[in-house]
Amino acid sequence: MNVLFEEDGAFKAGAVLADNASSLQVETHTGKRVKVKVANVLLRFAAPAPGELLDRAEGESAGIEPEFLWEVSPEAEFGFEELAKEYFGRQPAPAEAAAILLRLHAAPIYFHRKGKGRFRKAPPDILKAALAGLEKKKQQALAIERMAGELKSGTLPAEFAPLLKPLLYKPDRNRLETKALELACEESGLSAARLLARCGALPSSHDYHFDRFLFEFFPQGTGFADYAAPPVPEDLPRADVQAFSIDDAATTEIDDAFSVTSLDGGGWRIGIHIAAPGLGIRPESALGEIARNRLSTVYMPGRKITMLPEEEVERFTLCAGRDCPALSLYLEVGPDYAIRGSSSRAERVPVVANLRHHDIEPVFNEQTLAEGGPAFAYKRELTLLWEFAAVLEAGRGKPATNQQNAEYSFYVDWTEPEGRIDIVERRRGSPLDKLVAELMIVANATWGKLLAEAQVAAIYRVQSNGKVRMTTAALSHEGLGVDCYAWLSSPLRRYVDLLNQWQLLAHLSGATPPFAARSEALLSAMRDFEITYAAYAEFQRGMERYWCLRWLQQEGVGETTARVVRESLLRLERLPLFLRCPSVPACDPRTRVSVTVSAIDLLSVEAQCRYVATVGEADSADSVEDETFLPE
Repeated sequence: MNVLFEEDGAFKAGAVLADNASSLQVETHTGKRVKVKVANVLLRFAAPAPGELLDRAEGESAGIEPEFLWEVSPEAEFGFEELAKEYFGRQPAPAEAAAILLRLHAAPIYFHRKGKGRFRKAPPDILKAALAGLEKKKQQALAIERMAGELKSGTLPAEFAPLLKPLLYKPDRNRLETKALELACEESGLSAARLLARCGALPSSHDYHFDRFLFEFFPQGTGFADYAAPPVPEDLPRADVQAFSIDDAATTEIDDAFSVTSLDGGGWRIGIHIAAPGLGIRPESALGEIARNRLSTVYMPGRKITMLPEEEVERFTLCAGRDCPALSLYLEVGPDYAIRGSSSRAERVPVVANLRHHDIEPVFNEQTLAEGGPAFAYKRELTLLWEFAAVLEAGRGKPATNQQNAEYSFYVDWTEPEGRIDIVERRRGSPLDKLVAELMIVANATWGKLLAEAQVAAIYRVQSNGKVRMTTAALSHEGLGVDCYAWLSSPLRRYVDLLNQWQLLAHLSGATPPFAARSEALLSAMRDFEITYAAYAEFQRGMERYWCLRWLQQEGVGETTARVVRESLLRLERLPLFLRCPSVPACDPRTRVSVTVSAIDLLSVEAQCRYVATVGEADSADSVEDETFLPE
């Protein structure tokens, strides 16, 4: 005796070895012996052989139309043998009965299972809906195949045009277009970006990366919502100074300027003047909300996305030739450069010059300071401020800048197709760097301490155990060697600085500060700023890496020199570019090696690097670690 039974959702057949009251010992056609409950036995038969029964049943079931079975099946629940008898018009052979069972089981749209070998036909309305859904899935599958085929052939499907950015940056896997793109990528072996680029869907590799950032952080675009222009205070006292700023040539958000006034009896009054948008912009205003949402200006080579609208930057920037609203810190400095006192006030500051690095550094550098150098405008003031900065630096016991590392300026000429890049190396730690950094440190530390002593809430930047973070507690910054450090020096570019400026302005005027200590508004602004500022910085580093690779392509650089950072990680000497070089032999950090750079991929922002030769032993020259903090 043989039986057909169900086990783990599959139909099997075998010969009965032992027949007990509740179970059978069965040997399947594969030779495996199993224990089968009687309730799982669907059909008992003497012939054909178990293996042959299943083969014949599968062949027979292929020719049975489920639509016809549904038509002839009863409305009530039925067993497969009953339907087999009705279908064949006679007592069915075992293989015929098994064929009906297999067909019923394989057509769940038409027949709902009600038990072992028992079924019920689907109601007409449910069947109609299920068949419509099946047809829809069929058409969707055909559409996916069609779109995938077009992509592989280098043609962009019409459906893709309005969905390119979501498909690239945040694909919805429930969409047919996403499924088609994934299928095409799998079958072609190309990434989504590479495949779409081959279809002409990406205007440029630069825009691919830039648009990814905009998609995540500026989904509504980089334009500004409507706002009322803030008034520029007209009743501020006018400072009796001649202030000047020191900035890079491309800087438009001029946050800081300086002044030097000689005092009777010796010494000077050194003024540190910070742009004061907080005098016109209020936290609760539409413009204040814009700054709160953006949190920082976004920098990248060749472009920037300002925190505030350009016209408002122009309204409050410390531009030469006008009296600018500013928050001033005055330091009373003796002939020995010791600070004897300080005062702070909001005022209008006459700005008489915007000095630029490229103009000043050739005549104001280590060599000209040592040798006297040529005469130029503001030489006396700059020299005095630099000497003061040196005293401040010595007093902190910490360098204001890392003099061993270089920084790089990226200039993009957009008149060239896709832009032409020029990367200019600039050594950190120049007299101008030290001058500006030290004055910003003393301003931020002084005002931070003032707020802390007045118990006015503020956001501080602290460093302990090498880790830098934001906090509302006035803790020390070990890296700078100061007791507390509150960012206030860049209110046109960073929301934290603007927030702290609001707090300081309120304190100086005797008003209630807009942000209370431990308030949700203060804490959420701090949390959001820290996350967003880090993301913006990461994007800037990514775009600088992109432009470094573009420069290598542009200049046709094949072989160049690099320094070993650690193991296989190298940093190119000419560029701020880190690359992995698996073929480099084991050597000490800072060892100079010659490498070839090839297979530059601007979409993945990667390149292949191959070791050529060692050209210099490790020395105590430039650090090759990436510097992540520079006071502003």
